[in-house]
Amino acid sequence: MAQFTVNAGRFDPYKHFKFRVKWDNKYVAGVSRVSALRRVTEVIEHREGGDPNTSRKSPGRTQFDAITLERGVTHDPAFEDWANQVWRLGAGAGAEVALASFRKDIVIEFCNEAGQVALAYKVYRCWPSEYQPLPALDADAAAAAFQSITLEHEGWERDTSVPEPQAPKST
Repeated sequence: MAQFTVNAGRFDPYKHFKFRVKWDNKYVAGVSRVSALRRVTEVIEHREGGDPNTSRKSPGRTQFDAITLERGVTHDPAFEDWANQVWRLGAGAGAEVALASFRKDIVIEFCNEAGQVALAYKVYRCWPSEYQPLPALDADAAAAAFQSITLEHEGWERDTSVPEPQAPKST
């Protein structure tokens, strides 16, 4: 059973369809998919010389998977502007990368069904490693066009200042 401190009568875990992404203190328009936050810590196995039958395990290096953001193609230039800070066509030699500003911290806000922020995660020192402004185009398909940006980063943590929201009362 899910455990909630403020809403003790709630049994169902949160659904995953309400969220927002923010960088430069502004919400990014139209983000419809965020890949999972995931970290993996290597396992280092070693054994003691006097104990040849068993091995010990200890944590090694921790790596964080890249995060991919997807949204429908619009005129909002947020993805493209950031991707252009990492590499810009036609910028002179040595000026292709905006070294002072290509990294950003982002915030992923996860909301309950009422749209209240329930959890937030801060993702540190992100930069775009992949940018897709248009999908493969197909005249026979009837689907929305999506663009995506893949962000490398140096770690994330839960924003513990975000409390569990009080569920709104029904009228």
